[in-house]
Amino acid sequence: MQRERIVNLRDEAHIGKKVLVQGWVRTFRNDQFIALNDGSCVGNLQLVIDREATSDELKKRLNTGAAIQAEGVIESSQGGGQVTELKVSALEVLGEADPEEFPIQMKRHSLEFLREKAHLRFRTSTFGAVFRVRHALNFAVHRFFTEGGFFQMHTPIITGSDAEGAGEMFQVTTLDLNDIPKTDSGEVDHAQDFFAKPSNLTVSGQLEAELGAMALGQVYTFGPTFRAENSNTSRHLAEFWMIEPEVAFADLKDNMDLAENCLKFILKDVLERCDEDLAFLENREAQAEKSLPQDQRHETPLRQRLQAVVDAPFQHVTYTEAIDLLQRSKPYKKKKFKYPVEWGVDLQSEHERWLVEKHFNGPVIITDYPAGIKAFYMRQNDDGKTVAAMDVLVPGIGELIGGSQREERLDRLKEKCAEFNIPEEHVWWYLDTRRFGSAKHAGFGMGFERLVMYVTGMTNIRDVIPFPRTPQNAEF
Repeated sequence: MQRERIVNLRDEAHIGKKVLVQGWVRTFRNDQFIALNDGSCVGNLQLVIDREATSDELKKRLNTGAAIQAEGVIESSQGGGQVTELKVSALEVLGEADPEEFPIQMKRHSLEFLREKAHLRFRTSTFGAVFRVRHALNFAVHRFFTEGGFFQMHTPIITGSDAEGAGEMFQVTTLDLNDIPKTDSGEVDHAQDFFAKPSNLTVSGQLEAELGAMALGQVYTFGPTFRAENSNTSRHLAEFWMIEPEVAFADLKDNMDLAENCLKFILKDVLERCDEDLAFLENREAQAEKSLPQDQRHETPLRQRLQAVVDAPFQHVTYTEAIDLLQRSKPYKKKKFKYPVEWGVDLQSEHERWLVEKHFNGPVIITDYPAGIKAFYMRQNDDGKTVAAMDVLVPGIGELIGGSQREERLDRLKEKCAEFNIPEEHVWWYLDTRRFGSAKHAGFGMGFERLVMYVTGMTNIRDVIPFPRTPQNAEF
């Protein structure tokens, strides 16, 4: 008999059907009722066994976490909480779980505890919901770009370039670290390394994606990126996934429109496909916030917040206007901001969240940042002080998307390389796109984990990726 997934057995249409189900025991109560979950949905299927006909030995093995198989007939449920249940005719324990040792029991575990059990936390309702939503978001991203005529590019994971100029990169080498070859001048002899030059894990696929866009018209990357930033916070990972579209013949306005349309499409799609999981996460968030002061709680439920982003047009403001708004704000006047607010400094999360949550009460796109705080590849504006950059800010998160029109003028780009101490010979291939058939183009990056945080209501980025990589932590 073919195994049926629980997600397909919970409506009246299946009543009277003989089925085979497999999954993991969530609870076993009254020597009769088994709550079974197979990961296909947040809900369980209630199994009803004949307590008299079932041996005590078998009952003792029906512990939380045990894998079982059951055959029977789907019936209308006699109790509340579910439409259908399975009247069991045959039951088998496939894999036992010792209740004295299995750490995931039917009680509220802290998220901190579950991070230490990342290999088992998928068994909980919370993380089952989070990772099903993560899958749906992944699917929606590919659907948006495919339907929009974009081509996916698989850009290198190992690279010799530093797209951000930040230097916070994981080095890749095959050299013997106990006997590193040196040149006559005492420096590391990279000529003996695998790639014969310093190499690292990528921080972005953008530069390579630009090459694709300048031939294929519009491309996107969606892959892992790595940053050796020693930040042990709830918002940073050493390994994360980035969505990065690049579009030829596009300017900053086109880029802003693409970012807004992309985010609206993804949120609308996941709201339609993941209502049950989002409802569960919405309730989880509401329960978790009961212990917080009123001013730290969300004013509206999760799904309502997401729908508001789908429905509302994004507000637009320049960086200069944003600084002015912040300097006129009550938190600034009362010295409540931790970080300074003045023209030329990068906006911090507290500033971004005030703008979207208190002032505009919705998504905001900030444009035209000072050149000194943005990357070398961003197009210089005519004022000589700012660049054609944009950040998309959303409530609860702050910056979700960052992008720009790229500098298509060879002379200006060379000047920027010099300012950022990037040797031209390191990016000769990038400069070639400005030598041969250069044209305006634009793109952005969206951190996938931040998107998952935003959609699920989770407050720690380590809880939206299966196995987080953070400073001094590479378990599993």
